[in-house]
Amino acid sequence: MENKKFTVTDDLLASKSQRLLNFIIDVLIIYIIGISIGTTIIIVGDLTHSYGASNWVKSLSLIENSFFELIILFFYYGLTEMYFSRTFAKYFTETLVVKHDGSKPNMKSVIIRTVSRLIPFEPFSFLAGDSRGWHDTLSVTYVVKKHEFIAKKKLLDPSDEIVV
Repeated sequence: MENKKFTVTDDLLASKSQRLLNFIIDVLIIYIIGISIGTTIIIVGDLTHSYGASNWVKSLSLIENSFFELIILFFYYGLTEMYFSRTFAKYFTETLVVKHDGSKPNMKSVIIRTVSRLIPFEPFSFLAGDSRGWHDTLSVTYVVKKHEFIAKKKLLDPSDEIVV
């Protein structure tokens, strides 16, 4: 019996609208996390009458605030895509990140995906041509429709355990 290897095909790729929705939801979540951390620091400072940290948060410049948002972005994308192959937005849109052979992305791929998001205008790169963004092509990963991906992978190898 011939053993075929699984490869991600164009019909499995998430649509442009799913990708745009992923971007919008993820940006909102990152923003909410940032606001929550800052607010928590301010509240704890006010409750403990230790105003150093809360005054520092209140006086952050735009550049300092952007730096902290980048740190949150790295942790958010890095942790969620490394451990779950998807962000919270991808749960909502029922998509996930995989390598070309259908496996989970490794740490190197996730780091490349996350760093690539810092390229100016990168969030709009998936709108041209196919629905793969620069962070996908540079990391050799794909965002696929979860249910179609699982069904196609099961067809090729019914004994394969797919953990997503």
